[in-house]
Amino acid sequence: MNTQSTRVPSALDRSADDYVLTVARINPIAATDWGLPGTPGALPDYSPDGWARQLDLDRALVADALRAQTRPRDDVDRVTASAIVEGLGAQIGVSEAGEDLAAVNNIASPIQEVRDSFDLMPRETAEDWQAVADRLHAVPHALAGYEESLRLAASRGLVAARRQILIGIEESRDLAGPAGVLASLAEEGAANPAARDVPGLSEALREGARAAGEAYGRLAGALESDLLDRAPERDGVGRERYERFSRLFTGAVVDLDETYEWGLDQLARIDSEQRAIAADLYGPGTTVRETMARLNDEPDLQLHGTAALQQWMQGLADSVVADLDGTHFDIPAPAHRIECLLAPSHNGGIYYTAPSQDFSRPGRMWWSVPEGETVFHTWQERTTVFHEGVPGHHLQISQALAEAGSLDLYRRMASWNSGHGEGWALYAEGLMAELGHQDEPANRMGLLDSMRLRAARVALDIGVHLGKERPGGGGIWDRDFAWRFLKENVAMADGFLSFELNRYLGWPGQAPSYKVGQRLWTQMREDYLATAGSRGEEASLRAFHSKALRLGSLPMATLREAVLS
Repeated sequence: MNTQSTRVPSALDRSADDYVLTVARINPIAATDWGLPGTPGALPDYSPDGWARQLDLDRALVADALRAQTRPRDDVDRVTASAIVEGLGAQIGVSEAGEDLAAVNNIASPIQEVRDSFDLMPRETAEDWQAVADRLHAVPHALAGYEESLRLAASRGLVAARRQILIGIEESRDLAGPAGVLASLAEEGAANPAARDVPGLSEALREGARAAGEAYGRLAGALESDLLDRAPERDGVGRERYERFSRLFTGAVVDLDETYEWGLDQLARIDSEQRAIAADLYGPGTTVRETMARLNDEPDLQLHGTAALQQWMQGLADSVVADLDGTHFDIPAPAHRIECLLAPSHNGGIYYTAPSQDFSRPGRMWWSVPEGETVFHTWQERTTVFHEGVPGHHLQISQALAEAGSLDLYRRMASWNSGHGEGWALYAEGLMAELGHQDEPANRMGLLDSMRLRAARVALDIGVHLGKERPGGGGIWDRDFAWRFLKENVAMADGFLSFELNRYLGWPGQAPSYKVGQRLWTQMREDYLATAGSRGEEASLRAFHSKALRLGSLPMATLREAVLS
């Protein structure tokens, strides 16, 4: 960790630290994510009162930041104030519109947050398993508050699209069943020697899982009886709502219409390069789809079974850390450790969870493999390891956590911005190609496949939610056209692809933030290298990466100002 800085915390730092600690106290999932003290067996208050309490906290910190902006103590305060005003200001706009109350989707609503909160809980000691049992018993109260918020939002005319409500019903019913993730977790704990030796703990785990399952069953019933008939058929949210989400996720105001056309242009450019690689690999006339099918059949590019997948991604992640440290990056010592794991869920997602603030819990890359998927292809998945690991999320988040001597808790942990974070991860994918880690044609095809997905969803997400004219005409974007568009442009199994499409439809503005963020990162790097000398700074990738990552996760407009000032 960075121990060189001896900066004395400012008044704004203290306010930001208090904010993070208070959020951790009232939101135990955040406390678990951040590795901060809290009540590990509890869950957040998803009721209207709970959301109002969070909104009050956000407004109070923004007020402190606005005061600090009039007379910042130093450059650190200046950046912190800007990050709070921009980042929390955008969140406040979303909250005041009631979007938090109404959230139902397949990836980022309380349905998934409650379920996924168990993934990061330690499971070694009797105390660990007691906390798991307590959290299982807390599920009914948490979901009851969530139902209250959904009903309040509905009374104000704000209900998620019918497709998302149906997804919520299906996921809730799956979690309510005896073979669901929570029931399996309870059985794992009941069989664990540490829990088995404590009188009553095994039964507490099983009873907690039963209570949690029943709560998810009630939630499924409430979604069906109270919201399904009131839910709009249209998936798109419209321009006004979309602009709020876009600013929240990107941390900058973007021209949505120009970005839509840029996404289509990017897609065409990527397609052209893929066609050239296809011809080089298997001869003129070979299509991109045929090439991908043949690559999938290459024995040397296959992994069989999830154990082989886990071993491969761990080995690749470790080798990249060793290769990049001291060359194009200065990787903090605690960040040299990353764990690559298989997620207990099976929804098709791949994600990263941050280390605890003291790095006692390492950063982890999780792969949620759909049921029945047993063969994996290294040419496709290599880019994903760079995205989630190093130099992607793991390095980015670990570097911020290592700046304890200069950055407050908000800058190190809570100021997550998707345009910054996901944009950096895509920038990292491209950087690895620049540095020669994707030179093999098969690996290059995999990178382009990843890039193609991100470009496609820029156009799809904006097209569906703004109701834009389809490329080539023929009507406006809708779900059916979006599905055909993805099938034509993305080489994914239908299970993965279905999850992705539902995610875009139910989480507007988030998916484009990856590619848009990458665009902003790349433009900023070019401008930094062109102007570094005039600021007395070293014009190198290593210097750029070091300066940018040590600032923590910032809204992209704030980041650009801080890097180039």
